[in-house]
Amino acid sequence: MTFRSWQPEHRRRRARLTRRGRLVLILGGVLALAAAITVPLLLLSGGPERPAPEKQRTLLITEGRRGGEVYAAVDRSLGLAAGTTRKAAEAPATALALPAAARGNPEGYLFPATYPVSRATTPEGLLRYMVDTARKRFGTPRIAEGARRHGLSVHELVIVASIVQAEADTADDMGKVARVVYNRLAQGMPLQMDSTINYALGRDTVDTTHEDTRIDSPYNTYERRGLPPSPIGNPGEQAMNAAVDPARGDWLYFVTVRPGDTRFTAGYAEHLDNVAEFNERRRAAASSAGS
Repeated sequence: MTFRSWQPEHRRRRARLTRRGRLVLILGGVLALAAAITVPLLLLSGGPERPAPEKQRTLLITEGRRGGEVYAAVDRSLGLAAGTTRKAAEAPATALALPAAARGNPEGYLFPATYPVSRATTPEGLLRYMVDTARKRFGTPRIAEGARRHGLSVHELVIVASIVQAEADTADDMGKVARVVYNRLAQGMPLQMDSTINYALGRDTVDTTHEDTRIDSPYNTYERRGLPPSPIGNPGEQAMNAAVDPARGDWLYFVTVRPGDTRFTAGYAEHLDNVAEFNERRRAAASSAGS
């Protein structure tokens, strides 16, 4: 036997909806139907609208740029305050994979190339990318063999390449400039490269005075023999190739008389004649500009 609780008759009657109640039920049904339709549509359309993909940007580091110029270019590209990338380069936490001979100085190893840049890019990431690229390009057996052939370490070869990059007026001149460097080193002559003076003074000019050549700096190759203590810029592959395989010749001097016309000589008297022609052309150009 089952037992059913007793309820008064009027409690068992079906509830009668008012007009307001019917409207509430109808509205609820419509909303439920709309929700049932919307969910599949969202699923089919892939959910909420996604942001447009970020437009790819790049940063070009050209051959021969000095470290300070590279840092400034990274700051500009990433929209950072001036000096941010330099601080990152000098911070131990950045941990750049530099050779021991570089003594923590990235100069020469910020490899010239085009690098991708995005909102997520950091100075530390870009610097590591540049140094890793240099390590791969400079770490080949061909480079190591070229350094041994010239009696140099790979780091010293990078120093030679940086001078070649700074001094050569054209790519075709790079092999000859490298040969002048090696010929002078072989004879125990000071390199006397204006580019090393400019590096010490933080400038870039063809006007090197007698006073400039007397500055007290390890980069003063007029007074100090041998290579400077570090690269003076960041050389590209052409300059590195020239350092590995220089042109053949007995040249000890060179001067760019005019763009595209660099004169290489073995005799000092001939070199002085070329220098005199260079100076005369500059005086004439200055006179024309002032008239």
